[in-house]
Amino acid sequence: MATTVQENLPPVLDSKAEQPPLFDGTIRLYTCYTCPFAQRVWITRNYKGLQDKIKLVPLNLQDRPAWYAQKVYRVNKVPALEHNGKIIGESIDLIKYVDSNFEGPSVFPDDPEKKKFGEELLSYTDTFNRDVYTSFKGDPVKQAGAAFDYLENALKKFDDGPFFLGQFSLVC
Repeated sequence: MATTVQENLPPVLDSKAEQPPLFDGTIRLYTCYTCPFAQRVWITRNYKGLQDKIKLVPLNLQDRPAWYAQKVYRVNKVPALEHNGKIIGESIDLIKYVDSNFEGPSVFPDDPEKKKFGEELLSYTDTFNRDVYTSFKGDPVKQAGAAFDYLENALKKFDDGPFFLGQFSLVC
């Protein structure tokens, strides 16, 4: 069972903010409090109990600091993780990186069949998003129905809990 940890959230940095020191040994998660992709990594950090180990650096994406793209993450997107002298980006890659490089409960079950199915679900997310978004231009119910049917069937694959892989995981 997860425990509640009260966290004092740092202020959001905008274009006027100074850059934090880079590669000084501090592990930093560059994020945006309202970005769903960044939230996935933030949730993983918190689920694993790494609030004291991985420092949040929240950015204002509408008025982001120029130093972020110039010196931290050239792609200029969040999330990004500063760890061991390098910057890693892309939310799914970061979740897997945090899961395998830091202590705490894993975001994947130990069962190999569930792990394999979890990877299949992760690879399906781009297809799902494309199908749902393009359906808004036509008949959403008709055009996105198959995408939601796929998820509905995926939820039934394991009956040992209320989540896709039976238990809380990377794919929820």
